[in-house]
Amino acid sequence: MSDSGLAAGRAGKPGKARKARATPVWARKSTLVLLIVLLALAAFGTTTQTWMTATLDPNQAGAAQSVLPVQGSKAATTVTALALVALAGGLAASIAGRIARWVITAIIVFASAGIVAAAATVLADPLAAAQGTIATATGVSGSQAHVELTAFPAVAVVAGCLLALAALLIIPASRHWKTRTKYDVPVAAGSAAPAGPVDEIDSWDRLSRGDDPT
Repeated sequence: MSDSGLAAGRAGKPGKARKARATPVWARKSTLVLLIVLLALAAFGTTTQTWMTATLDPNQAGAAQSVLPVQGSKAATTVTALALVALAGGLAASIAGRIARWVITAIIVFASAGIVAAAATVLADPLAAAQGTIATATGVSGSQAHVELTAFPAVAVVAGCLLALAALLIIPASRHWKTRTKYDVPVAAGSAAPAGPVDEIDSWDRLSRGDDPT
């Protein structure tokens, strides 16, 4: 085989190895962190919307209006806080160390479980979730009303489930993430050849080779 063929073969091997070591799309730090952030924001965003409408009895005394919209933050107060916890955890995972990622993963998973549980409770008993808003409007607790749900509680459940799954990907995905240490910069800086003599020993070596160190 000619020298050019050997050179081409050698040049091709690093490219193949580099391609084999390519990080999968799902394991990229930017992709996974962005996914967690978006899902946490989706869960948080549902709480700013109307989760249900409560239609009161026309004979209900003290009600300023017969149809009351119930916001998600009123129907399931914990969803707002847990979504923010998951959001902070997703951002922290991008800079956390190996052990800290396990802790962050557990926090996000528990927060996601809380989101799903709170939203599922609203779906199971919407009247109980609307009682706070009804009592504020009528001044009477335990009032009866006809409650109609919107799609946002179900969206919160889906977002919470997907958020937990995304959090569980942090550990296997982090194996592909590059970590920087305090030794990275000195090594990179030391790889460049110095422009002048480093010390007296280097000057003597250059002088013995016939070079003028001055």
